[in-house]
Amino acid sequence: MAIAAPVLLITGASRGIGAATARAAARRGWDVAVNYSRDAAAADSVAAEVRALGRRAITVAADVADEAAVLAMFGRIDAELGPLAGLVNNAGIVDLKARLDQMDLARWQRMWAINISGSLLCAREAVRRMSTRHGGAGGSIVNLSSVAARLGAPGMYIDYAVSKGAIDTFTHGLAQEVAAEGIRVNAVRPGIIDTDIHAASGDRNRPQSAAGLIPMQRPGRADEVAAAIIWLLSAEASYTTGAILDVGGGR
Repeated sequence: MAIAAPVLLITGASRGIGAATARAAARRGWDVAVNYSRDAAAADSVAAEVRALGRRAITVAADVADEAAVLAMFGRIDAELGPLAGLVNNAGIVDLKARLDQMDLARWQRMWAINISGSLLCAREAVRRMSTRHGGAGGSIVNLSSVAARLGAPGMYIDYAVSKGAIDTFTHGLAQEVAAEGIRVNAVRPGIIDTDIHAASGDRNRPQSAAGLIPMQRPGRADEVAAAIIWLLSAEASYTTGAILDVGGGR
């Protein structure tokens, strides 16, 4: 009898780091739920790549800041893929480059809802399924933070840095809370990575223009971040929990 492949949910997986992680996970034997918010065609393309690598994949539309949508997403994964073994909390947003005194409350509320509440909601549902306390078989959660959490992103998006600082705190706390229940919780802090998220800040060319700020003198690639995520998900990191791994070229 064939052993079922472990099931992984990646939020925000239609592009960038999320898409690269889906491809890397498939190569390592994971079945993948590809979450997306708006771009169904891009998510379908990622799922097709996963299937081409011999793994099962479904696409699941859900705004992670919407609790009802998150509950429906996890319900579909339960029904169509089976027991969850891993979660990558990758979905997140930035906003236009600005100083604090140029920002408004609506911007912050949207940022917190997606970057913070969305990660907590998805982790909560993952814990309810993976924790031995709830009859689960254990699993692994990897949160996406940012080097901005350490640097503060002054003059760019302090609010984004604040949201990622919250993710660092969340990672430490949840790791301790569920360590004895078979769940490991870690985070990856990417630095300046060459993805299209920079367009949302109004600075599409930032990865190239900021290369001189990076000790390695180049922006990172999405697949380099994905490799760190996959290691943290894997049994090779079986004694690692509460860790935050910088993938920032030395920055």
